Amino acid sequence: MKEVLSKLHKACEEAGNVEKGERVRGMHFNPLLADAVKAVAMKAFLNNKLYPVCNYETHINDGFVMIVCNLTIYDIENPNQFIEVKGSSGYGKLDKYGTGNGMTYSQKYAFLAALNLKTGIKDEDGYNNVEPLIVETSKPTPKLHIFTNEPQKSYDKPFNADEFVKEWIGIMTKTADNATTQNIFERNMQTFRQEYQTELQQISTDLMQQARIDEAENTLKINITNRRK
Repeated sequence: MKEVLSKLHKACEEAGNVEKGERVRGMHFNPLLADAVKAVAMKAFLNNKLYPVCNYETHINDGFVMIVCNLTIYDIENPNQFIEVKGSSGYGKLDKYGTGNGMTYSQKYAFLAALNLKTGIKDEDGYNNVEPLIVETSKPTPKLHIFTNEPQKSYDKPFNADEFVKEWIGIMTKTADNATTQNIFERNMQTFRQEYQTELQQISTDLMQQARIDEAENTLKINITNRRK
């Protein structure tokens, strides 16, 4: 058990900062991109002969899919020793992108929790970094369980649906301007849907506001298609 903990400790010390993405028009913070988190985490893991394996649980609730990532970090040199990070979750819409969005989001926070990666989350985008609760068992093959609470967004002011819809349509418009096909547009929007999933869930309960978003999105997709003709 000591060996895998020592390797994880060393990986945590060696892991670099996660650089945030560029802020685009309409966004109130620089996004913490899943690919950037994964790149930093995987480099630290592999350099210390650790290998992470994700197992996912899928739950359907209130029109959304919730994905729970249970991360197991194996000592490559001694696979009987491993560390588990349980409980990181992410949400997605019930469409063809929802499961992938939830998996990406939940994995991102599992990696953040496992290595305590430095991101400046609390100061810039409203997330509070959660300290892990560590429990060691006495089973024949010792395990270290790290349970994390799902990060929750905090707001300096009450949620304003009208302001958010304007902001979201601005993000979609900027993304559409830089997309040559609808598929590229959808792929680029996935990151924003992950970052704004709490707000999007709130808007989905307001049929009029959701209709504004859907109408704007359909118009942007038509415009993308027409530009190719």
